[in-house]
Amino acid sequence: MTTGLRPASDPRSRVDGLGWVSRAVFPDDRVGLSVGGAPPAGHRAVARYAVVPSVARARFLVPLGARRAGAASLLAYNALRPPKVRALRAVLGGLARFGRLGLAPFPTLTVSVPVGAPAGELLLTERLSADLGGAPLLAACGVRPPDPNGKPTLQLFTADGRPRGYAKIGWNGATRALVAAEAEALRSLRTVGGVADHPTPPRLLTETSWAGQVVAVIEPLPPAVRGVPVDDPPRVAAVLAVARRGGPAGTPRRLADSTFLRRLADQAGRAASVEPAGARAVAAVSALVRRHGDTTVEFGHWHGDWVPWNLGWHAGRLVAWDWEHSGPDVPVGFDLAHDAFQRALVLRGEPADVAAAAVDVHLDRHGDRLGLDAARRRLVADAYLVEMWLRTWRLADAGAGWNPALHPGLLDVIEKRHSG
Repeated sequence: MTTGLRPASDPRSRVDGLGWVSRAVFPDDRVGLSVGGAPPAGHRAVARYAVVPSVARARFLVPLGARRAGAASLLAYNALRPPKVRALRAVLGGLARFGRLGLAPFPTLTVSVPVGAPAGELLLTERLSADLGGAPLLAACGVRPPDPNGKPTLQLFTADGRPRGYAKIGWNGATRALVAAEAEALRSLRTVGGVADHPTPPRLLTETSWAGQVVAVIEPLPPAVRGVPVDDPPRVAAVLAVARRGGPAGTPRRLADSTFLRRLADQAGRAASVEPAGARAVAAVSALVRRHGDTTVEFGHWHGDWVPWNLGWHAGRLVAWDWEHSGPDVPVGFDLAHDAFQRALVLRGEPADVAAAAVDVHLDRHGDRLGLDAARRRLVADAYLVEMWLRTWRLADAGAGWNPALHPGLLDVIEKRHSG
């Protein structure tokens, strides 16, 4: 609940990452936030955070008041982070072991509520503590530049430093949809535990609506999980297990007869009704039908963001997280295509046309293991690129803004492929 202008000392009045994160985590103006000062008159302090390294360049909010929890918030899963970030967090984690004294050089953010007000109604951590069994929880949070497609995420810990979960906050139309989609995906994946080659997903611990937001709490990753190298070969057997949910191969169907194609056509039509570029998506779907309508292909599930940085190893099994783009009834091979596209686009900084060419190379090299002959590989690549532009539009339409790496360049790539 917002009740008016906030004082300049309140970080929620800022336009940077600290302002964005603090508005998402503390949306109710009855909650007081002050940096370096005492709580407002009539308030009682309920939590304190070290703002690291400074208010102007905030990167972490580290909980104070429980040394083990503060240290764990910086040291947990450090093996998954890039070397420079890992080294910085190791140093900060060592300081956090000394409690508030060790983090004293950093500004302190004090969170307060009115005397007599129930903290459980005003603070997300209190609400989640109740939902997860009632034990008090402390939260840490990374701070990034404002991102309409980003989800502030609370790392939840018990006072003794035991990881309790990750709380993802959907705060606008785009991110609320993503958080809800991941929660639904994790619910549907409860039955795949132990299925051969299927990556282990985390469990959904709870999902709630709070202060106009959608919040999903995902179980912590195993403490000993190790990341998959970014140049690791594709895990084709795991991709296939995800597509089939560990079951037998599905019967190939004509693209023209698929519910997948109907969904593409419907979304392209909706895009065309609100966005001038949507007409080009409608034409792209029509071109798919002309080129590949009679081609049969197996349909199945996909992770939706199958990239090395969403994968890890633990106890000899692959672990996969961030299932927010997961869904059913797509051509088998989409995850393999996405892996190649994102490695080129994100890791190597290549433009959309080069990333699209990388999809072709990846599918030509590995697609036979998914039952994809040359015609099916071309179908998968072309359909995936249309799917990716429609994802880009869906996020933009929901308030996340356009991804300049994909729009309008990806439409140009799609049209060139269809004219070739």
